[in-house]
Amino acid sequence: MRRLIVPRTLLAAFLVAAPVTVLPASPAQAAGTHQVLMSGYAFSPRSLTITAGDTVTWTNRDQAPHDVKTTSGPASVHSPMLNKGGSWSHTFTTAGTYGYVCTVHPGMTAQLVVEPAAAPTTRAPVHEHHTSAPAAVPTERSTAASTPAMTMDHSAHTTKSAAAAAPASQAPSPTAPAAQPALGTQNAASATRPLQPLLLLTGVVAGVAVLCLLLVGSRSAAATGKDDPSPS
Repeated sequence: MRRLIVPRTLLAAFLVAAPVTVLPASPAQAAGTHQVLMSGYAFSPRSLTITAGDTVTWTNRDQAPHDVKTTSGPASVHSPMLNKGGSWSHTFTTAGTYGYVCTVHPGMTAQLVVEPAAAPTTRAPVHEHHTSAPAAVPTERSTAASTPAMTMDHSAHTTKSAAAAAPASQAPSPTAPAAQPALGTQNAASATRPLQPLLLLTGVVAGVAVLCLLLVGSRSAAATGKDDPSPS
């Protein structure tokens, strides 16, 4: 049977990574719970901010006994005397700023700020009404879809009506051509009427001129006949 040989570099890497993987992480502080240590004749931390409803636990790490007593704040708090290793917890429900001290060692002072808890958000109950509202969306869509078609039909009808009305209004009236010849005939008649007297007058003048010529010619002929001696 062959023996499995593990490289030294891989083994060293495994040994280095093993403690990180195997060792559990430090326990996380529970939500709403805070720790204050009494160590070295001082509170640690000396200033702490929490939310109303949170719990604070004081633990004594010194050889001397300690306690917790509020000196200011909206509520009074006083713990029993705690020996080394002892702890005491208190839940703060009233918001405000608390100052506290160890009555055995007055130099041990600290401050605790309690902020109001956030109001829980309540959702208004949703009442579902099963109505025909969902069908309104397709109806609106169908109406919106049919509106362009109706508009186009109306526009086409309007265009056709305008096109049909335009020739009728633009077409020349049947009486117009008849009126023009009538005007031409009237003009011709009016032009002809003044010509007839002129023609008559011209004819009369021409006749008079002819008569005058004839008279002059006859007188000339008569005078010539008297002057010429007749043959014997």
